[in-house]
Amino acid sequence: MTEPLAAPPERAEPAAAAERPERTSRTLPAGRARRRYWTIVTVLSVLAVGFAFGLLAWDNPMPVGSDGFWRIAQMRATNIVVMAVVAICQAIATVSFQTVTNNRIITPSIMGFEALYIAVQTSAVYFLGVAGILAIQGVSQFLLQIAVMVGFAMLLYGWLLSGRYGNLQVMLLIGIIIGGGLASISTFMQRLLTPSEFDVLAARLFGNVSNADASYLPVAVPLCLAAATLLVLSSRRLNIVALGRDASTGLGLNHRRETMRVLFLVSILMAVSTALVGPMTFLGFLVATLAYQFADTHDHRYVFPVAALTCFVVLSGAYFVMRNIFYANGVVSIIIELVGGLVFLFVILRKGRL
Repeated sequence: MTEPLAAPPERAEPAAAAERPERTSRTLPAGRARRRYWTIVTVLSVLAVGFAFGLLAWDNPMPVGSDGFWRIAQMRATNIVVMAVVAICQAIATVSFQTVTNNRIITPSIMGFEALYIAVQTSAVYFLGVAGILAIQGVSQFLLQIAVMVGFAMLLYGWLLSGRYGNLQVMLLIGIIIGGGLASISTFMQRLLTPSEFDVLAARLFGNVSNADASYLPVAVPLCLAAATLLVLSSRRLNIVALGRDASTGLGLNHRRETMRVLFLVSILMAVSTALVGPMTFLGFLVATLAYQFADTHDHRYVFPVAALTCFVVLSGAYFVMRNIFYANGVVSIIIELVGGLVFLFVILRKGRL
């Protein structure tokens, strides 16, 4: 008669014990993920500050903290601001573009921004000679290049995404075709240039921080901050857009209008970055991929800061190495393509997913 009375406590005890680990398993991963995220943000922030200070102080002949030191550092600070603008533009634009296209292996460069920039630079030298480079420099010409790129992008978006049969995939395909066509025209004109003209042009066709003029910053900085801020404030809507057209429409979001708004802001960021320093095709793709690996979340509120910090660290680190170790001023795209590609392959092969 005693065995049935003893059985219920024995069954109840394992059940109660099983509940405690289950509650712990739901809370521990979130805590670990939070700590990991803020650790990565802290490390990236320290690296960003370190590289920025290194660019200001390395090989500075004056003692640190003296008037002469800050006078020389102020002259170098323009490059730091340019890199910050490019980092914000490339990182925010690429993450947003990949979200609305629902594709992690493409960048906004696929829409022909860089091909259009190269075509403009090549045409100026082809028709005006070496003086053509000077003819397209200046704040008004900088604004004109941005306006042409944004207008071209919005014409493409409005045409291909409007109407009953608007299709994002068709838009991407036509963007690739137009970009390839502009690249072919540019290559044809480059072959007809004299060697001296081609040498002058070649310096403008690589992504180079030295291409930026300090007079462009009063225009580039407000445009960059305005577009990036609007995208960051739209993080929750971007989280919904990432679910797809049907899911976002079912949740009450106007998918087409939100897509057009995001693409417009992306076109502004990419136009500012490209017109400021030139083409940097691999940069956005690299930092967006690394940002998703570092943040380990799909929430844009957390991905955007990591992407911007990662982009600045990559840019400033590459520029520091090229300038102070290899003594090759400016062409950061070379080391970004080399080191960035290796890091990208390492991350993908290690985790086995994008």
